[in-house]
Amino acid sequence: MSDRLSVFKTYKLYVGGKFPRSESGRVYEVTDSKGNWLANAPQSSRKDARDAVVAARKAFGGWSGATAYNRGQVLYRVAEMLEGRRDQFVREVAEAEGLSKSKAAAVVDATIDRWVWYAGWTDKIAQVVGGGNPVAGPYFNLSSPEPTGVVAVLAPQESSFLGLVSVVAPVVATGNTAVVIASEKSPLPALSLGEVLATSDVPGGVVNVLSGRTAEIAAPLAAHQDVNAIDLAGADEVLAKELEIAAADNLKRVLRPQPVDYAETPGIDRMTAFLETKTVWHPTGSLGASGSSY
Repeated sequence: MSDRLSVFKTYKLYVGGKFPRSESGRVYEVTDSKGNWLANAPQSSRKDARDAVVAARKAFGGWSGATAYNRGQVLYRVAEMLEGRRDQFVREVAEAEGLSKSKAAAVVDATIDRWVWYAGWTDKIAQVVGGGNPVAGPYFNLSSPEPTGVVAVLAPQESSFLGLVSVVAPVVATGNTAVVIASEKSPLPALSLGEVLATSDVPGGVVNVLSGRTAEIAAPLAAHQDVNAIDLAGADEVLAKELEIAAADNLKRVLRPQPVDYAETPGIDRMTAFLETKTVWHPTGSLGASGSSY
């Protein structure tokens, strides 16, 4: 028999590229599907939520200003790191969602593929939702998408990893920064994702991961004047209504919760949900009988 002591993992928040404990010092027990203890996760406070917004806003300029191609390279690097830690995530997903090892492996593989899928869209989405507009008069009229800003994301409660990536990746792929509230019941895969992001090329603050009581953390984010949009994927009907009302104070974009099969191939709806459209007019000169004059 081994006389070594068990070395338990200490899970922490991921905010601004660093790993703080909750400023409140609180933790809560995370258990598997059978009620067995897995770990103590940080229980984030309102102060943690505000700190995450500050970090996300600070990172927004650099991330949104990077070329779309560069963002794609950075996000692909995250997929590489996820692949390298595949076994860890298989174990965490199996424990979190009560799946067999083979089913958990399929979920993790689908999650890594999903991240690659969104990484590939970074330099293509503008061509799909933007372009030249036919207008009357001697003008070029061009529409192009721009990121909304800081997006608060309530991760799905049941799909702790595939659902998480399915709502976070489209936000950052389009140049936004994110404050993510992990699944309250199963936060460990999300907190481990923070470790992957920290060891990838993603700048600190682009993705910030909080764990704890969803309603407690979401309320200050919905009311925060420096949060531009909120995805309510992980909110129940009652909480979603409360957060919509709070979000209306500064006219946040709100993506309401809806039934989603995260195993299905996603469309581009979650990317376009957090994009603004900028339209530019530019004179071409007078129009003659043979066409425009430049």
